[in-house]
Order: sequence, then structure tokens, then C-alpha cells
Amino acid sequence: MAQGYLDKVYAARDPDHTRSLYDDWSGSYDAEVAKNGYATPGRCAEALAKYSKDQTQPILDFGCGTGLSGLALKLAGFAEIDGVDLSQEMLDHARAKRLYRHLQAIEADAPLPFKQGTYPAIAAIGVIGAGAAPISLLDRLLHALGPGGMLVFSLNDHALEDRANEGRINEWTDCCAAHLLFCEHGPHLPGINLNSNVYVLEKA
Repeated sequence: MAQGYLDKVYAARDPDHTRSLYDDWSGSYDAEVAKNGYATPGRCAEALAKYSKDQTQPILDFGCGTGLSGLALKLAGFAEIDGVDLSQEMLDHARAKRLYRHLQAIEADAPLPFKQGTYPAIAAIGVIGAGAAPISLLDRLLHALGPGGMLVFSLNDHALEDRANEGRINEWTDCCAAHLLFCEHGPHLPGINLNSNVYVLEKA
């Protein structure tokens, strides 16, 4: 059954079905992705740490899931981490890890529950792409940052097949509304031969 979740997760669906899938998956999620060598959280955390000016300031883990991304951020030196996610079941598992300052459930299309500039850095690790959030989330998260704020995120190979995803990144960088500090292709889930790009953008 666990492998079946990876088979299902990259299929397009509406937010309610996405939430239901992740609720159902929450109990076996950590074990399954660990079995498949889930590398993107560590890669993202290390990339953000490379450019972070102050790791004591709060960071938002957007789409934090069960907290694997929060663990990677903590191991990379980030001290204060808040998390939000669509799935309450996933958040319950994240809470049990005792990594986060605050955790909150959100709705897919609701306004972000914080003011612009609240966080000097936002992480959206494994959040954008097929079967997950649309690329429009990139706009929402960048707009939520103040000048000099940084966004680390990933696009796996399925997401990279849709040229509109990297196209949206280029729209921000071509007009200098954001600067691309880091982009690297590497392992995502080696167990299923899936890679990802990791990006760090700095808002102008």
C-alpha cells in the first residue's frame, strides 16, 4: 500500500482530494520516503543556510507535512521554525517531533495567515508541482517576503516537465524582481529514480 501512495501522489487532483490523500498517508509517510532516500529536504536546508544572514530569525516551513523538512532545517542551524500545511493529520505527526515553534492548518486558496515580511525566509520543500500546489504559489510566497527575503523551494522531475513552472521563475528573475542565488539538480527520491531542482530566490 505504501508504494501505492507514491504512485498516486503525482496525479492531478483538487485541494480536498490532496488533503485526503496526505491525511491517509501520514502514518506511513516518513518510513516510505526514507526507504526511497528522500534527499530534497536536506539539500534545500543546506542551500538556504549557505545564503542565510541570520539563522536565529524565524523561518516558515510552508507545506511542512510530517516535519521532515523542519528536521532538515533544524539540522542546518535554523533555530525558530513555524509550519503550515493543508493536512491536519500530517501536522499532528509534525507536532510530535517537537521541532516547531508554531504549527497551523491552512486552506489552499485562503490568504496566508501572516503579514508581509513576517518571515525573512520561507521554505516550500517538495510543495510545488504535479499533484501538489500550482506554480502560482511561487507568486504568493514571494509576495509574502519583504525586500531581501529568501525563498527555498524544489521542483521534482515531474514538475520540471511542465515548462510553465520554470517559466514563472524566469518571469521573476528576468525583470529583477527576484535574484536566483542557487539552482542545482540532484537526488529527490533515488529509490524511484526521481530527481529535483533546488532553488534559492532572493526578493529584490
